[in-house]
Amino acid sequence: MKIAIIGASGYAGGDLIRLLLSHPRAEVTVATSRKLAGKPVDSVHPHLKGLTGLMFENPSLENIDADLAFLAVPHTAAMTYAGPLLERGIRVVDLSADYRLPKDTFETIYGVPHTDYFEAPYGLPELHRDQCRGALFIANPGCFPTGATLAAAPLAKYAHTIIYDSKTGVSGAGDNPSAVTHYPNVGDNVNPYKWTSHRHLAEMKLEAARLGSEARVYFTPHLVPVNRGILTTAHILLNEPMEQDEAEQLYQKYYQGEPFVRYQMPMLGAVRGSNFCDIKVESEGDRVVAVSAIDNLVKGAAGQAIQNMNIMCGYDEREGLMAPGLLP
Repeated sequence: MKIAIIGASGYAGGDLIRLLLSHPRAEVTVATSRKLAGKPVDSVHPHLKGLTGLMFENPSLENIDADLAFLAVPHTAAMTYAGPLLERGIRVVDLSADYRLPKDTFETIYGVPHTDYFEAPYGLPELHRDQCRGALFIANPGCFPTGATLAAAPLAKYAHTIIYDSKTGVSGAGDNPSAVTHYPNVGDNVNPYKWTSHRHLAEMKLEAARLGSEARVYFTPHLVPVNRGILTTAHILLNEPMEQDEAEQLYQKYYQGEPFVRYQMPMLGAVRGSNFCDIKVESEGDRVVAVSAIDNLVKGAAGQAIQNMNIMCGYDEREGLMAPGLLP
């Protein structure tokens, strides 16, 4: 299957190429970048040197030759690509936020009118696999909502309040340098940001509601001095107490058979570079603490996008994604 990566110069684009190199059914044939057209892909992704002969291109949408396209472009830009690609019969997995939320919610949060809105499956496979099978378009979830929702999902309908506290690596901010990501401001430091107003909170609330939960949902992220990973602590306040054994059995049963969710002590190093989400819970009765760990660029972006590609195309969803994490 021929794959186009629209916006291939960023971190997520680089990881899409890296992971698809080992996929038995897919080959990246188009890697686009307006600014870098004509330059080799390994000029900005040096870890791919000698592994791909791809050159960055800037083709018109009419000239993209592919069976499936990944949109790794900024939020509010994907809506200009999705419709034309679908009209040409090219399946699409969108890594941006443009199709994750209801139209009114998106326009309020992102501050722009949505010019090509349609409803799309929300590509969190562990919860929405059936909607993703055979789909022509999938909205890939945000990185924070992936780790947070998977942490709380088994208990969401039993909760009256869910509080997410996430620690994220610097790569989540993208590859454009800024004062926030400047090393002296990140190194040896922990920085909370957007304490009550992060854009991903809307996805978390929407997923809780889809799970049948009436819980109030809160979220605060923190930037920590690591390159990759998100460690999320979910404080799940229950309507009725639940003992430790019951909580553990609930999680193990809920994720039984899921290839990328493992019930074990979450560590960023154990999932770094992989598509796994590690989760463990501890109960004190009416409060259960669930902690999850993911790689924000893999299960939080490129890896989950490939998992969704596999599901929508009828492949084994594990293909190209079963590499372990990079510990230590």
